[in-house]
Amino acid sequence: MAGTDRETLAAALEYANLPSLVPVLVQLTGDRRWLADPYRPTRSRGMEDNDGGGFAPEVAAEIRAAVCDAVLAGGEPALPAPTGDELVELMTLAVGEPVTPEYGEMAARDMGFVDEPVRRVEPGTGPSVIVIGAGVSGMLAAIELDRAGIEHVVLEKNDDVGGTWLENAYPGAGVDTPSYLYSYSFAPRAWSTHFGKRDEVITYLRDVADEHALRSRIRFGTEVASAVYDEDAQHWTVRTSAGDALVADVVITATGQLNKPKVPAIPGLDTFAGPIFHTARWPQDLDLAGKRVAVVGSGASAMQVVPAIADDVEHLTIFQRSPQWVAPNDVYFSGVPEGMHHLMEHVPFYRLWYRTRLSWNTGDRVHPSLQVDPEWEHPERSVNAMNDAHRRVFTRYLESELDGRPDLREKALPDYPPFGKRMLLDNGWFAALRRENVDLVPEPVAAITPRGLRGADGTEVAADVVVLATGFHTHKVLHPMDVFGRDGCTTAQVWGDDDATAHLGIATAGFPNLFLTCGPGTVLGHGGSYITIAECQVRYIVDLLVQMAQRRIGAAEVREETEADYVARHDDAHDRMIWTHPGMGNWYRNDAGRVVSALPWRIVDYWEMTRTADLADFDVEPARG
Repeated sequence: MAGTDRETLAAALEYANLPSLVPVLVQLTGDRRWLADPYRPTRSRGMEDNDGGGFAPEVAAEIRAAVCDAVLAGGEPALPAPTGDELVELMTLAVGEPVTPEYGEMAARDMGFVDEPVRRVEPGTGPSVIVIGAGVSGMLAAIELDRAGIEHVVLEKNDDVGGTWLENAYPGAGVDTPSYLYSYSFAPRAWSTHFGKRDEVITYLRDVADEHALRSRIRFGTEVASAVYDEDAQHWTVRTSAGDALVADVVITATGQLNKPKVPAIPGLDTFAGPIFHTARWPQDLDLAGKRVAVVGSGASAMQVVPAIADDVEHLTIFQRSPQWVAPNDVYFSGVPEGMHHLMEHVPFYRLWYRTRLSWNTGDRVHPSLQVDPEWEHPERSVNAMNDAHRRVFTRYLESELDGRPDLREKALPDYPPFGKRMLLDNGWFAALRRENVDLVPEPVAAITPRGLRGADGTEVAADVVVLATGFHTHKVLHPMDVFGRDGCTTAQVWGDDDATAHLGIATAGFPNLFLTCGPGTVLGHGGSYITIAECQVRYIVDLLVQMAQRRIGAAEVREETEADYVARHDDAHDRMIWTHPGMGNWYRNDAGRVVSALPWRIVDYWEMTRTADLADFDVEPARG
């Protein structure tokens, strides 16, 4: 193959994920002996990469040599595009455990073995669209609308693309989804680390924007204040905070859920004498050298910030309302070696299988362990036997990392089931807790004083800087925009402060031609990549818009009964899942206990639900004029 030779390829293969190589061999050679022992990799433990596949050294060497021979032989692959049972068989081989048939078609499309149906309107016949937001979902919407030939403009309040990745520039910021999975299916990247850090993620998004010429269709520095639907004209009028008005047939929101920082109403918040800020508003000129820093919160943002600044500060105090379950990961900070990049570029299908294995190991595989077993005899600590096994693994890891520190083990060990809150990856958190200049205070902040903080039990802590790692207004969907639908009713009136609903998380009755991405009930709580969900949602929306153009439909509003049925099934599913467990709070559910944010379905289920839009689910009106 051009660009490689035996010596270079053989050296690169030493860095290979061997379970990803075995289905490559089957595709390249068609030889079914690679489907049988001793070439079947073992099942990964937890979310590990299992690079060695459990193979004996001589078997591993045989696999590498066979791949080298097959690649250098050139020629057409024996199985260029497996689908159906054939693909499921290869997936089962790659992941070392059974994969059920419904994953075949989703994987075939993600891997490019089956082309997506062409969704495109005749020139001049499609609806006009305003997309609000130019983050991950808004960029994707613009790309797919362009492919479909649908006129659109994107309104973005910031001065660049990237959304939450542009705004969250705190030390240590990055994804806790593997880089090669946290990517658009059509836009691979040679990632420098296994888990992308913020600067590389924003660079990736900027590169995608440039590749698809998105900037010409984005109005930067344009914040939306309101959107009003006109029933007679069948269009929306969108007004910006500057007072400008734009009109379009359809509005697609891409404002995200991790968008508006949540600053708790702590007494004395405004009296602090030093810098005090939310992680999403980190001052870029801040110097923490020699400072006493207090971090309020111990969730995902805090877990990234603390290890990143612990070396710089004089002293660091973490106020923890509730401990978090933390999973081990050996490659969180590891760079992707050049040998791996060489394989991605020169070994056919390797990148696809590597991504597919990541999707399986970090996604739906864990879903069964989150279902409540009503017969389980230890509901106070776990929800079923598999979940209890996870608890033992994570507990052993915590105990080993905090060995010799019984004080920290007591403070850091959760008493609720694993995955009950967002599962976090250890990025140096436990090592940071062990430092002499770091204290963990297991209580919420009761008050802030001009010179420090006071915990709920009276603990006084002096501080020069206070970091609020307190999350976002995830339940205030579309906040603070005023969105007026049919009859002048707003989304805020329909949903209240924290109880948003939508069919598939996409469409809400009373709001014709309004479609949401990252809407209620679509956050992945069990794992996987949000970009996968965004691609599902945008595919569904564009399919609906193309059907509207083809049938001369001027307005489409999801039926009340359709939305009500979906919401009932959504809530029923959650009633039997971990996030309604009474032993903890989490940002997935609202004050009434209803899960508002998290998706109850497997990713493959949601993919199937959103493959195409069914017009029977909508009340439609012919286009006027």
